[in-house]
Amino acid sequence: MRIGELAERAGVSARALRYYEKQGLLTARRAANDYREFDESDLRLVAEIRTLLASGFTLEDARPFVECLRAGHESGGACPESVLVSRRRLAEIDREIRVLLRRRAEITDQLARACPGSRTA
Repeated sequence: MRIGELAERAGVSARALRYYEKQGLLTARRAANDYREFDESDLRLVAEIRTLLASGFTLEDARPFVECLRAGHESGGACPESVLVSRRRLAEIDREIRVLLRRRAEITDQLARACPGSRTA
């Protein structure tokens, strides 16, 4: 399928697909007229990339998931490299949560000092 069809079916722009290709996450064949040609399997790769991006992963994080799918695994998260990326991302999220909880406690304390007797959530 050509890039426009893949973009439409995947719900992304052709520009995004060209960027994924430039980053090495997608590989297009070139037709005689130099148009990009994609396989049906590329639709699954784009869906995986989009899901990961929506979950806070970076394009670089997505690489092992895409490679895992290309290797024939049912899930992009089934390979050891993908598991490592997921664990690293979870650790980052846990650190962010701790920072946010600390900030929340500081603001709650400031509010309690500024407005004694007020209720905070």
